[in-house]
Amino acid sequence: MVMAGGLVLFQTLQSENEITTYLDKSVPYIGTDIPRMDGIDGDGIRIAVIDTGVDFNHPDLFGWGPEGKVVGGYNFIDEGQPPMDNNGHGTMVAGVIASDGQAVGIAPKAKILAYKVSENGEGVSSDLIVRAIEKAVEDDVDIINISLGVNKTNAKIERAINLALEKEIFVVTAAGNDGPGLHTIGSPGRNHGSVTVGATYNNLTSSLVATLEVDGKPFTVIPMVGSTKLEDPITEKIVFAGYGKVDDYEDLNVKDAIVIVERGSDVEGEMLYFSIKESNAAHAGAKAMIVYNNVPGIFLGELIHEFIDPDYSPQIPTVSLDREEGLEIIESIKEGNTASLHLFYNPDFVVHFSSRGPVSPFYIKPDIVAPGAYINTTQNNAGYNFTSGTSFAAPHVSGAAALLLQKDPQLHHHEIKSLLLTTVEPVSDAYGQQFSLHDAGSGRLDVGNAYGAKLIIMPPNFVVNVSSDSLVSERHLKLKLIEGTLDNLDVEFQGPEFIKFAHALEGDFLQIKMSMTEERFGDHEGKIIISHDGTRYTVPFWMHYTQGSISVSQQNQKLSFDIFYPDEWSFAKISVTNSKDGKVETTTMTPNKKATVEIYENSEYWIDAKIKTNENTTSAYNTIEITTLPENIQRLDMDIPVKQIGIIAVIVSVVGIFGIVKRR
Repeated sequence: MVMAGGLVLFQTLQSENEITTYLDKSVPYIGTDIPRMDGIDGDGIRIAVIDTGVDFNHPDLFGWGPEGKVVGGYNFIDEGQPPMDNNGHGTMVAGVIASDGQAVGIAPKAKILAYKVSENGEGVSSDLIVRAIEKAVEDDVDIINISLGVNKTNAKIERAINLALEKEIFVVTAAGNDGPGLHTIGSPGRNHGSVTVGATYNNLTSSLVATLEVDGKPFTVIPMVGSTKLEDPITEKIVFAGYGKVDDYEDLNVKDAIVIVERGSDVEGEMLYFSIKESNAAHAGAKAMIVYNNVPGIFLGELIHEFIDPDYSPQIPTVSLDREEGLEIIESIKEGNTASLHLFYNPDFVVHFSSRGPVSPFYIKPDIVAPGAYINTTQNNAGYNFTSGTSFAAPHVSGAAALLLQKDPQLHHHEIKSLLLTTVEPVSDAYGQQFSLHDAGSGRLDVGNAYGAKLIIMPPNFVVNVSSDSLVSERHLKLKLIEGTLDNLDVEFQGPEFIKFAHALEGDFLQIKMSMTEERFGDHEGKIIISHDGTRYTVPFWMHYTQGSISVSQQNQKLSFDIFYPDEWSFAKISVTNSKDGKVETTTMTPNKKATVEIYENSEYWIDAKIKTNENTTSAYNTIEITTLPENIQRLDMDIPVKQIGIIAVIVSVVGIFGIVKRR
């Protein structure tokens, strides 16, 4: 099943004035005012929205057919009927892209093609997504937006997206809402060719973040909905107050303290709302409250909800905390401690629900982040709604791509991707540290920067593999000028001190050399900053420094492997992934037994070796680009794993013999 990516947090707004005020702030935030001054508004660009349909009766998305906003599409749920949205998810996505009325989208003059693959937003088969992608390709769209996803790899979806990319269609996918844990992006966001979008806050006063330090050690906390910012940090002792009930404060002095309480209740079935806990703590004299989880992980709590007392109003800042860290803080209370809590606005902050990478050791995901929290957009029945989710971050990027494509219709999809990814704004956590590539990709979308760029850099990010027997990696970046010359190019390295960096400009290529100066096995990341003609371009890299290495060579349809390891090793499992569809072939080898894998099409193949030694299992990586195979090679196994073929062959043999006996 495929789950819709949006998470609705607020009810419909009633005030049109509030809507206008919000859009006056949010649209310029990502720089859309700059192309609009040149008359660039998405006119002539066709954008496919694969979702729950679109309410084309909404005044901001009005019209079905060639003269309307929604010029085409297909209803895969009720074939023969227009793709009307009965859920609202697709209408909200389309509104971010191209609403043109009271609400104004990123590309308000772009046209929408609605491909309805779900009726209620609860789920849809992956086959319908594949059919919708294929239909969008057939309908000659320029951009495909997919704000739906699954929590695993789906080879059919991967291949369909790759076929769309081969047709020069720009594909945007939502990262998903399963964060903040790592490895939480599923298909289609896993696709290496699409632009996968995570979510940040926006520039509204809802972009509240928090820091908590206990005796100088930082902890990750999330402000509860309804908390307000602090002018200055609160620095006080921490007091544990059980579950935060009234009885828990008896004989407990919490005046001016920061109290920490456990989520939930010790009474089965009791609904002890966060608002009740906050009210009890405030009445007891506490300055702030921390609620740690009663199950593993962190959560977003709400002080303001439908069950609160009508007279209730939050009085003290309240944050949520991971269970393990909460127990750690409680343990430290025995020794006496001091905590400092601060709540403040930070729009360029990756929202906790935004799914994280990595999805593969061979490429970086997500690619980029964009506003996806507290987004006000079109809703069914002529309404407007505050909503959150990476579903609504993705259409910001789709709209941005439409503006770039209108400005220059000759741009290839990978060039649009480069312009968007290399011109981002950095995003930092509550402590001022830049988010990892696995959290934020290259950074936060800035349409104005991308629109004004005069240089296309490819690739816009890359992965580096070095090992104990090969400490140096050389790469090149292709520089394509839109305007000007390369005479005023400035290059800066931002990364670990133990990585030595050198570069040289040779024609329209920037040659890069990275080498390890210390034995720091593991993963490292950094950025190459290229300044050109007043614009700052960011090219992130992800480095794997492994003890062992694997080399690969091709002979006709076979890939052969050799493994180096500085110590004795006994066994290696090798996985070979076809980048076109994500299909994986595996084999094994030992020091005395070589290994090969058969391949059937031209593609880039990713090789991942798990090398077993006497002490542990380590990884080694490599890639190979195959371009020499003839087309339409037939697979004898018909995509059935080798082991299964063996079983089937035995069954066929037995049935054949049994049949002979019966006939006799």
